[in-house]
Amino acid sequence: MNDWPEGWSGNNRGGDYAQPDGPRVMRQVRRGPSAPPQGGVPQQPSYGDSYGDGYGNSGPDQYGGGYTSDYNTGQVYGAGGAGGSGGHGGGRGDRGAPNWGRRIKLTAITVTVVLLATTIGTYFWADSKLNREVDLSKVIERPDEGEGTNYLIVGSDSRAGLSDEQKKELHTGSADGKRTDSMMILHTGSNGPTLVSLPRDSNVEIPSFVGSESGKTYKGTGRQVKLNAAYAEDGPELLVRTVEANTGLRIDHYVEIGFAGFANIVDAVGGVEIEIPKGGMKDTKSGADFEAGKQTLNGEQALAFVRTRYALAGSDLDRTKNQQKFLAALASQTATPSTVLNPFKLYPTMSSGLDTLIVDKDMSLFDLADMFWAMKGVTGGDGKSMNMPISGNSANGNLQWDTAKVKQLVEQLKNDETVTVSGN
Repeated sequence: MNDWPEGWSGNNRGGDYAQPDGPRVMRQVRRGPSAPPQGGVPQQPSYGDSYGDGYGNSGPDQYGGGYTSDYNTGQVYGAGGAGGSGGHGGGRGDRGAPNWGRRIKLTAITVTVVLLATTIGTYFWADSKLNREVDLSKVIERPDEGEGTNYLIVGSDSRAGLSDEQKKELHTGSADGKRTDSMMILHTGSNGPTLVSLPRDSNVEIPSFVGSESGKTYKGTGRQVKLNAAYAEDGPELLVRTVEANTGLRIDHYVEIGFAGFANIVDAVGGVEIEIPKGGMKDTKSGADFEAGKQTLNGEQALAFVRTRYALAGSDLDRTKNQQKFLAALASQTATPSTVLNPFKLYPTMSSGLDTLIVDKDMSLFDLADMFWAMKGVTGGDGKSMNMPISGNSANGNLQWDTAKVKQLVEQLKNDETVTVSGN
């Protein structure tokens, strides 16, 4: 005989229970000394809603409610109920699949923000390191501006920052002050870059100029000197003035680097590969001692290579060619993904170069980048490198420029035309 009241089945265990019709079934629910009230089931504690009598009837619960009705059906908390096998109304098993599209989008945004912040930070860091010491506004009687951009690149023999031991290792000597070891004009424009070396022994006339420190005007007297004497006499501003006066070409930007900076940049990029010509190179004054063939030069060796002239048949003219060759190779190796995209190489390289570069007050990082890319273009075959055309020696023994060829070269550079003039 079934003692369960009518209407009690597995289908209503998880829901509201049917009201029993007799007190005899209460033996299954309640025991105690007191008899149940006549005519019905005694009120049980509610384990369901905050209101109700535990059997689905509404009304205040004597214990204040607050428990689920699953306890009355023998169900375990957290087990499957009316909501499905995962729990009441859905559990972990009902969670949807991860939104990978949204995750990828958020990741892309995060990476973009980080890269943007890094780029901006790097720009301001690098910009703050530029030594903008040269004031081209002090240069007087300047030629008209032409098409494209002209950089005057100067390698000085400044020993600033070098210890006595380093001076000995780099064979720089200990002379006071600084002089120009190399001078080049780099033209960038729409017809490829052109790199023109100005031999330091070139014969030039010192024009009228305003002293960079005194502000005093010095009238030109027709004095003929070697080009590097202009720099030694009154620094970068007079050098620019002298180049402009003797060529008729306007210089837009000035860039200078000393011995220490040059060597540090080469070491920062891990050395520069260069082809040593047949017969090798040996010069006790510069410290050069190289076998013929392709090899990688470190900072010390690179400095010796670009300074060597006594071991070369063409002396200063051959040295300028080696300087062009090496600077183009350095720029080509620096402006590569392995350097630009590697922060462990990029930052040391930038720091080594920017700390020792001296530029004009209007030079920006974009101008500097344009210069390096143009240098890379020269070695990549997109441009032209040459010496200033020489016609022979002047009466004082200096190298005399070929006036007709120089005039033609300057006109082609001014108009940003393809250079057809050949140099020495």
